[in-house]
Amino acid sequence: MDIYIIWPVFVFIATLVVIFWRPKNINEAWPASIGASLILLTGIVSKENIISIIHNIGGASITIMATMVMAVILESFGFFHWVAARLVTMSKGSGYRLYWLIQLMCFLMTLLFNNDGSILITTPILILLLRNLRLKTHQKIPYLLSGALIATASSAPIGVSNIVNLIALKIIDMSLYMHTAMMFIPASMGLLFMSGLMFLLIKPKLPKKLPEVSYDMEHFFFIKNFHPLKGQLSVETKRQRTKFMLKVLLFVFVIRCLLFVASFLSIPIELVAVLGSIVLLAVRWHYLRKNPLDILKKIPWHILIFAFSMYVIIYGLNNAGLTDLLVKLCEPIVNQGLMHASLAMGGLVSVLSNLFNNHPALMIGTITLTEMGLDPLTLKTIYLANIIGSDIGSLLLPIGTLASLIWMHILKQNKVRVTWKDYLSLSIIVIPLTAILTLYLLFYWVQLIFSQ
Repeated sequence: MDIYIIWPVFVFIATLVVIFWRPKNINEAWPASIGASLILLTGIVSKENIISIIHNIGGASITIMATMVMAVILESFGFFHWVAARLVTMSKGSGYRLYWLIQLMCFLMTLLFNNDGSILITTPILILLLRNLRLKTHQKIPYLLSGALIATASSAPIGVSNIVNLIALKIIDMSLYMHTAMMFIPASMGLLFMSGLMFLLIKPKLPKKLPEVSYDMEHFFFIKNFHPLKGQLSVETKRQRTKFMLKVLLFVFVIRCLLFVASFLSIPIELVAVLGSIVLLAVRWHYLRKNPLDILKKIPWHILIFAFSMYVIIYGLNNAGLTDLLVKLCEPIVNQGLMHASLAMGGLVSVLSNLFNNHPALMIGTITLTEMGLDPLTLKTIYLANIIGSDIGSLLLPIGTLASLIWMHILKQNKVRVTWKDYLSLSIIVIPLTAILTLYLLFYWVQLIFSQ
């Protein structure tokens, strides 16, 4: 075999091994950037490819980073403690009701922000909440695991909830509006099925009645950080604090809606996202008198480096002939009809995601589709099948998505141990069934809306 092919394959596999292994908790951007550098040194990826990569990931990366800024700002307002306190109150002492509230929270956080941002928000909230309830470890794991699975999978209904989805949308020239019109209903129904199935499986492990909380989480945070003598925040009562938080969430929701309006009108969505984060930064400065520049230290810039580097490696594989090989393998299946094509490509991306992580898997799948000469509707439908494989099917193993890796890292930092056995005991049943059902729902929904 030619070294031209062997080298990018070796670099790709070596990079993924280090990412999954993470010696000394090394950030995933390091092995990815080193792998990309090795690919660039060989000249397999041209300057034109680099320009194309920057064009494809630029807007998506800015949008995701602006969304991350909003998430960090919410944390500085005490959003984590406020939500944890609300969940306790709304659960009314029922462990079952708490499960459904957590599912709803994780779903909404992903829609309002993105899957990585949602994990960064919801995981600390759940750890704070479950510790305050003084639940035993075997009672915490079902809440943490089911919440993480639904938070990550919830990036499927709308394209703006996942950086790799946004990048792929750019490649196939699909608007956020069209993505949502074709995907929101089938993906949301799939997620509802997923939540219900998880509840049936973990119900015996959930406490029927929750113990009393050990302290008032919301009161503790606000007294510590926003005491009136500090002159920082005039939000004193719980009702006023709730009103303030709801206003901030409403603003984030409006910005989210404007992203779709901008996409429909062919306005760069990153402009709307940046404007929204700037306004929230101004609100933060007004209330907390904190320099907006300190937010730069809290943004996970490594996600940009990771996305760019993985794209360079994928382009290296593509230029070495991987896409041509996949086209030859997949074209006969795709030509058998839209149903076969959706199931086959969605399944392929699911397998690749669990083996290699969903970022490179979706990139490979999307580039392969663009080389098949498909008509626009078929291209978009099979692309959405790839999304189901990338966002839902990838969750079979805890190494299938970047969000899952982040989740595991947060748990480790907080000394919460979730084993592969714990993870697989739920995912091995829930994920394949959910992915297959959602693929069928997508096919029938597309037939319905385009037959009108």
